[in-house]
Amino acid sequence: MTRSAFVEPRELVAWLGAIQAQDYAGTKWAVGLRLARAGLGDEAVERAIATGSVLRMHVMRWTWQLVLPEDARWMLALVKPRLVARAKRRHETLDLDDATFRKSNDVLEKALRDGRHRTRQELATLLAAARIPVTGERLSHLLGRAELDAILSSGARRGKQFTYVHMDERAPLQRTPLSREEAIAGLALRYFRSRGPALLDDFIWWSGLTASEARMGLEATRSSLVSEVIDGRTYFHGEAPKPARAPRSGCHLLPPFDEYIVAYRNRDALIDERHIKLVNAGGGMLNPVVIVAGRVRGTWRRELAPDHVTIEVDLFDPPTPTEEREIERAAERFGSFLGKEPRIVRRAARGRSGSSRRAVNPGGARRAPGPRSATRGNRK
Repeated sequence: MTRSAFVEPRELVAWLGAIQAQDYAGTKWAVGLRLARAGLGDEAVERAIATGSVLRMHVMRWTWQLVLPEDARWMLALVKPRLVARAKRRHETLDLDDATFRKSNDVLEKALRDGRHRTRQELATLLAAARIPVTGERLSHLLGRAELDAILSSGARRGKQFTYVHMDERAPLQRTPLSREEAIAGLALRYFRSRGPALLDDFIWWSGLTASEARMGLEATRSSLVSEVIDGRTYFHGEAPKPARAPRSGCHLLPPFDEYIVAYRNRDALIDERHIKLVNAGGGMLNPVVIVAGRVRGTWRRELAPDHVTIEVDLFDPPTPTEEREIERAAERFGSFLGKEPRIVRRAARGRSGSSRRAVNPGGARRAPGPRSATRGNRK
């Protein structure tokens, strides 16, 4: 992890290329903890998404991501062929064929052409009125295909409801579209520049590209990268200045699906194998984690109240007094981001007997610096 040089959400998203965004509240914190601008909290990140400064949509691996409007179309074009092919069998079982998608896209395109931000339910009602069934999983696949076809994008939330808006409202057509080769090379450069040291296998996993395409992207950008062989495996990262090594001390409370974890297929540099199931229990879930000196040392959860946020920390091993203070600083920063008083509840470390909990108010602890990117500088 490195100290942040970014002050606005779109600067960070531009550097990373995409940020995992399944858990919406966690996504906003993933952005906020990487920004250097003092006082920029949850509402500021929400505003960036609501105004379209950054977009929340399905891209890599057909999962939610934050991307820039100017990147949305070429990223969709890059991932669409493989995602459509992968979903073919499922679409057949749902009675979804090309004719149905064309009809659905036409309804959605017309519904969003007026510039309105429409909720999922509103779009479902319009599709049903056009005699396109939206029961079960069909609606998700109809909207997902329209997204891949660059018809709709994320809009501003209406209360707690998410909305969709026409893609042209958020990401106007590019005058000179990127070729597929240019798109793959650009994605590879952003990945290794922001997340290196990383393996080719890590990039294949994160991007969802085929092995041959990912290798082509790496080769196209290799002159801009530095390679290192560690334990017989070749890692790639950006040119000097190299990503700063993780500090010997320092704690960060990372949200679920954070890029620091999810951006890599190989996570042995981060998580002791004894604890992997506590972080990744299966089913695609990645729990929020406590990072101390670059490694996963436990998990955490939050519980919101009107005037405070309770942060329950569950460590794998007993912390040192210095680590205790670092955890308090991390909690203070999270509370500041939400505009709420943080209250820590520490579960007894798994290495200790009993299951007692200890509540602590970190008071006026100073803030801990946030990571600039997903960089794992301590892999060695």
